Amino acid sequence: MEKGRIIYLNGVTSSGKTSIVEALQARRDVFFYVVANDLFQEMIGEEYLKENYWKYLGEVIIMMYHTAKLFSDMGKNVIIDSILVEREGTAPHYDRMKEILQDNPLDIVEVFCPLEICRQRNIDRGDRYETQSEEQAKLMSAGIQYSLRVDTSKLSPDECAAAILKDLF
Repeated sequence: MEKGRIIYLNGVTSSGKTSIVEALQARRDVFFYVVANDLFQEMIGEEYLKENYWKYLGEVIIMMYHTAKLFSDMGKNVIIDSILVEREGTAPHYDRMKEILQDNPLDIVEVFCPLEICRQRNIDRGDRYETQSEEQAKLMSAGIQYSLRVDTSKLSPDECAAAILKDLF
């Protein structure tokens, strides 16, 4: 059985990853299952997150990669909506992710948006704190090898989705 493609959308909060996921899923030419950091975080009880956020989040992020691998191994295309950061519980995050997915067709897409725009998006959303994107940018894994970069300050989610499919499929 041919393995499904894994497209990892990597970017800080409010960079536009989830909007791109929605645009990809609205298309009829390629179907993707989605695994997302936020969805997996919801599997952890609030008390555990308060006790040791990065320990438990780190564990569930690694499980998220194994889940993406399982879908790919079953021939299903997968989108990972997440961010590669180096923190306790995940470090060395980028290397661990690559090791888990080494036998699967993986493309990492940099979802870029200037931090001042992300800051305003965080304010407008109201469910993120204002400086969250800047803080995540400082924690981003170094040396990531991207297959593609999309800039959500210049392209709509639909345009980003089209670019991803055109360049990676």
